[in-house]
Amino acid sequence: MLRPENIDRDLDQLQTLARRMDYAFRIPLLGIRLGWDSILGVVPGVGDALALAPAGYIVKEAHRLGASKSVLARMGANIGIDLVIGAIPLVGDLFDIGWKSNTRNVALLRDHLGRPPTIALDAEGDLSSHHPTLRG
Repeated sequence: MLRPENIDRDLDQLQTLARRMDYAFRIPLLGIRLGWDSILGVVPGVGDALALAPAGYIVKEAHRLGASKSVLARMGANIGIDLVIGAIPLVGDLFDIGWKSNTRNVALLRDHLGRPPTIALDAEGDLSSHHPTLRG
């Protein structure tokens, strides 16, 4: 049986992975944040396939933590959209910068488990949240 503190720890680890994949770097002057998913996606064929490993791990952990089939299906759809559109040269690379499927999937899992959302970085690289008590 999973204890609440273990679930929170596991969610924090998944959130860290998602941030690395989706928000690891900031493009100066543009204020755009991108992660390893976007960088790997630049390498034709192989890059998108490599980016599937962390995405798959997040889904596997979601299953272990008790996510419902509908949540797992939505997570799979997010990954599928990222993979299909990400495979299109140039358009897919630009799409990857905005889609952030790993962060979406961790947010779906947090919501399903009734855990509060975490503070995230918005498009300008500033802290933001959809949680009313975390807004500035």
